[in-house]
Amino acid sequence: MKQGRGLATNLFKIIVVLFLVTFGITIIVRLLPGDPAELLLPFGTPEEIGALRAELGLDKNVFGYYFSWLGNFVQGDFGKYYLTDAEGGTQVSAMIAQTLPRTLLLMLYTVGFSLAVSIPLGILLAYRSDTRTDRNVSNFLFGLASIPNFAIGLALAFLVGVKLDLVNPLGYIPIADGVGEHFKSMLLPVLSLSLGTIATFTRLLRVDTIATLKEDFVTMASSKGLSNKWILWRHVFRPSALTLLTSAALTMASLIGGAVVVEAVFALDGFGMLLATSIALRQYLAIQSLIALVAIAYVLFNLIVDALYGIIDPRVRNHRGA
Repeated sequence: MKQGRGLATNLFKIIVVLFLVTFGITIIVRLLPGDPAELLLPFGTPEEIGALRAELGLDKNVFGYYFSWLGNFVQGDFGKYYLTDAEGGTQVSAMIAQTLPRTLLLMLYTVGFSLAVSIPLGILLAYRSDTRTDRNVSNFLFGLASIPNFAIGLALAFLVGVKLDLVNPLGYIPIADGVGEHFKSMLLPVLSLSLGTIATFTRLLRVDTIATLKEDFVTMASSKGLSNKWILWRHVFRPSALTLLTSAALTMASLIGGAVVVEAVFALDGFGMLLATSIALRQYLAIQSLIALVAIAYVLFNLIVDALYGIIDPRVRNHRGA
């Protein structure tokens, strides 16, 4: 019964959050100055501009426009992308299908690589806290986290791609065209986004692991003669990983639209660039649908993390069952 109520509560929260986000975006884009139809058809006749305004839903009030878009969105119709004329237009769903896989792979590679490096590093720094190694590495990570991703990307593109000529710094190569070439095309973008992420993940895990090492159950495990390696990975890591897990989920979601500059530096032409271009070109329907997808991604990743909490740390599961 409690689980059913909890599920209903979470579902209600999801609906409220998505409504507030998408309706808020509707209000914001409608408040932008200028007429998008006139911008898209600078030399169009009044009849053509009027037809385009009707196609975009701009002839309706904000509520009519929103619920018209929402009805189409839940049916998988994300609207059309208009560039130079009122006839036809390109389906936003087709553009998403082309760009989203690139950004999803960039997200997965970035978070996966960041976790693979930061987990053992964070555990090591916590185990050797207040030593010279801990201080030096922590200071280096603090400085690394302060460098913008695009600056790292530009430096890597010049040094690795141009100066050393090891990989082509521009363009995206699908897996179907060769696994090795695919990873080469993703190497520099992933490193650009991962270095700062590794610094953040490592510092979060270090702090939580130090706190966990002071818990009574760790002292008890040590008194039983268990090895330090076993204690760290079997007893300490799991309860220390909750903040790291939350940060990883939020990072996954934020990378959907937050890697715009890195995608531009390496000419990946991903989802982030599509969103940025849509905003610049005042593509109302595309903006509405793309941001709705980002909001859904945030909610889904947080739900997944919430479900994993009980698996990773039994104390959370026991608390919920109480």
